[in-house]
Amino acid sequence: MDYNKLNDFFSGYSLDSYQIFGAHQIVENEVLGFRFTLWAPNADKVELIGDFNNWNGYNHCLVKIDNRGIYSIFVEGDLNNCKYKYRIYNDDKILIKADPYAFFSELRPNTASIVYNLDGFNWEDSYYLNKRTKNFEKAVNIYELHLASWKKNDGKWLMFKELKDYLIPYCLTKGYTHIEFLPLLEHPFDGSWGYQTSGYFSATSRYGSPQDLMDFINQCHLANLGVILDMVLVHFVKNDYGLIEFDGSRLYEYLNEDVAFSEWGTMNFDLGKEEVRSFLMSSTAFWIDYFHFDGIRFDAVKNLIYWGGEIEGGENAVSLAFIKRLNYAITNKYPKVMLIAEDSSAYPKVTQSVIDGGLGFDYKWDLGWMNDTLRYYELDPIFRSYHHHDLTFSMDYFYSEHFLLPLSHDEVVHGKKSIINKMWGDDQAKFAQVKNLYLYQYCHPGKKLNFMGNEIGMEREWNEEEEIDWDLLSKAKNQKLERFCKDISHIYRYSKVLYCNEYSKETFKWIEKNNSQQQIFSFYREYQDKIFVIVLNMTPIFHEKKVIEVPYYGKYVELINSEWGIYGGSDLANKEVLFAKEDRNLESGYFLEIKLAPFAAIIFDYNKNKEDLDKMISLNEKIINKLEKNNNILKLEEKMY
Repeated sequence: MDYNKLNDFFSGYSLDSYQIFGAHQIVENEVLGFRFTLWAPNADKVELIGDFNNWNGYNHCLVKIDNRGIYSIFVEGDLNNCKYKYRIYNDDKILIKADPYAFFSELRPNTASIVYNLDGFNWEDSYYLNKRTKNFEKAVNIYELHLASWKKNDGKWLMFKELKDYLIPYCLTKGYTHIEFLPLLEHPFDGSWGYQTSGYFSATSRYGSPQDLMDFINQCHLANLGVILDMVLVHFVKNDYGLIEFDGSRLYEYLNEDVAFSEWGTMNFDLGKEEVRSFLMSSTAFWIDYFHFDGIRFDAVKNLIYWGGEIEGGENAVSLAFIKRLNYAITNKYPKVMLIAEDSSAYPKVTQSVIDGGLGFDYKWDLGWMNDTLRYYELDPIFRSYHHHDLTFSMDYFYSEHFLLPLSHDEVVHGKKSIINKMWGDDQAKFAQVKNLYLYQYCHPGKKLNFMGNEIGMEREWNEEEEIDWDLLSKAKNQKLERFCKDISHIYRYSKVLYCNEYSKETFKWIEKNNSQQQIFSFYREYQDKIFVIVLNMTPIFHEKKVIEVPYYGKYVELINSEWGIYGGSDLANKEVLFAKEDRNLESGYFLEIKLAPFAAIIFDYNKNKEDLDKMISLNEKIINKLEKNNNILKLEEKMY
């Protein structure tokens, strides 16, 4: 027993308590076997039961090796893949519990832990890991998905072994940089989507073995795709085999009933208890260490900041101290891994370093942007002028945090409608406006996230029991929407002007911020020699010669227009090179006259040092050429459908 590690566990600073607890294959006194170790300070006796002893623990009593409640036993033999639990005695209580540190678990509805040796996987991603960063100066374009309902074969969800042949090429061709899974930690109820966790060190057995998940992530890294894991540190399931009253006492949850029970019918972790802090910090580090995840997205951070997740409940001082300790320790040990907060509060300094008085996250979901934006697009254009600044307000506070712009799973369930059906108007207007929305999202500063199905125009709400409606791609309008999403993703991914230095005020400027009468917005993004001028028309009115101020004199090329015919639009576009005209009454002194179709969203491309039109090759053409050269990817994409 490594007592230094054990002391770290009890002090609340451990990042590797999984190396002590759980079932570990070792050689002891020249005998191969497994050592099982458990923390159960209020137990009178602990027995190890499993299929290797016919679930009779009489001869497998754990020995108390530390007066702080550490029990352990060494069992000879090869127990790999054996099922096991602990029988815990406390006064007149007899509890049958799964191992909190189990590395694998039975497929629900069964609940036993499984002995599993995680060592020995042959990782090949050292090049990717060495160049990995927190991506502040890189494009981050996340494809969020629920694995069981993304795609199915013969009515069955894809396993990790199959997934790599479908999901990786799909994300490559669509321009995504990262895949984010809804929680993959073990959980008993499919309908919780993984947000009610039972196994904090156990990859869910629904999709294969832990090594299958390792292989999938390894293949993602070889394809230059990052992988982000969604985690819940606020609460845990109250199923009787889990952490609840683990040793006959409230060991992991709060003693006070007023705060022990969560709003989700689960138990809140007692984040003031040092051993619980070590448990959760070690779990976070475990997924980075053993599975090479590139980022962790933490769910319900508002509930970590405030008691009950409400500002009226007051700040949870012990929880805030835990967050800071966790983020500081993880960042120190894994300085290239992203830590992302799903936080709906206005609590300050969420993404400032702990040293500077912040919570220490790298990014924060901008749920204010998401709510304001979707509410605006739902409005009849007649009324949008009264809500004009719903679309400008996000930039008033943008530089206070490192924001990520999500159109996530939470927005397409529980009666909220799919993204496309949030749009105002008839079918044609909805498709026009959803393209407008996506271009706005990709051109607004901040990293990007879209939930599966957004890119093909899913009409129904997401249902975790059904796969995405891939048959929609037999319709021309959905095909053209998908192509637009692919093109705007690639433009974002390969255009430094849209992500470099984006958290600095110098790279974003409003051109037309207050035109509530016409409901037209325009702004530009600038980085080094590149300028993108973005124009958004939020009405069904066509403007033959709309005057748009531009920052520099010279030639402007329409890089992409959501109303091009190839995207199912009216094709009222600017297909010729546009030359800025001079007007000394304007702040910049220059303007363009453009065609602005109903609900059009446009990017105009300007290069300060490239005046020769023969050299101004469309970025879209570069991207398409690049993709067409990779026949293997295109063939795999065809296989997807």
